[in-house]
Amino acid sequence: MTQIASKTSLPEGFMYIRDIHPDIRLSNRYHSHDNFMGRPFPFYANNVLIISNEAAESLRKIQDIVAKDGLDLVFYDGYRPQSTVNAFVTWANDPTEQSMKSAYYARVNKADAFELGYIARRSGHTRGSTVDLTLIEKGKYIIPTQKIPRTLEDGFEFMYLDDNTVDTFTHVDLFDDASHHGTALIPEAFQKWRNYLRDVMVANGFKPYSKEWWHYSLENEPYPDTYFDFPVRDYTQN
Repeated sequence: MTQIASKTSLPEGFMYIRDIHPDIRLSNRYHSHDNFMGRPFPFYANNVLIISNEAAESLRKIQDIVAKDGLDLVFYDGYRPQSTVNAFVTWANDPTEQSMKSAYYARVNKADAFELGYIARRSGHTRGSTVDLTLIEKGKYIIPTQKIPRTLEDGFEFMYLDDNTVDTFTHVDLFDDASHHGTALIPEAFQKWRNYLRDVMVANGFKPYSKEWWHYSLENEPYPDTYFDFPVRDYTQN
């Protein structure tokens, strides 16, 4: 079912990702034009991400673990309103809007993105316990994406969008087989960080999504049948 919560307070059972751990970083990509839609996602506020309390508990442990290796977690997304997902459907069905094709879906017809599994009409994000994340070395800062030309193992040339996080050869939200776990399309040396992230997430209660190296869902999510629809914003600033 879809749960439309109050728009004046953060629903019970949820918290801000910024409050999980002081060393966690947030990327503002979805409240900018630097994403696959080419514009801010609707119902997203600046520098705010939300997650279920249960997922947050595991993520706090993960941050402590990666810190021992000189790393911090970087989050691109957590909970996602159903209204935002609905906007993805409208975007995908608009053939005239192709502004970010070369950067995010060069080899994909965006209208096929749902069937190919890169976005979903009923997203795990909307249930509140799914995250899109990566790692960054301590002492480094997230930067506006810089384009770096690269070539996949099948000869396809693309632009890697470097935001100063660890180098996984392809960037977050690239709709391509090269984003899959275990892909043979990237050099073996670049599997290191993908595998590191997968191993630490799985060991602490998250399951990976085979088509996106950055996407993880809590195994024992608290709301497995509920799709929420409250805005991602700072409810302390009423």
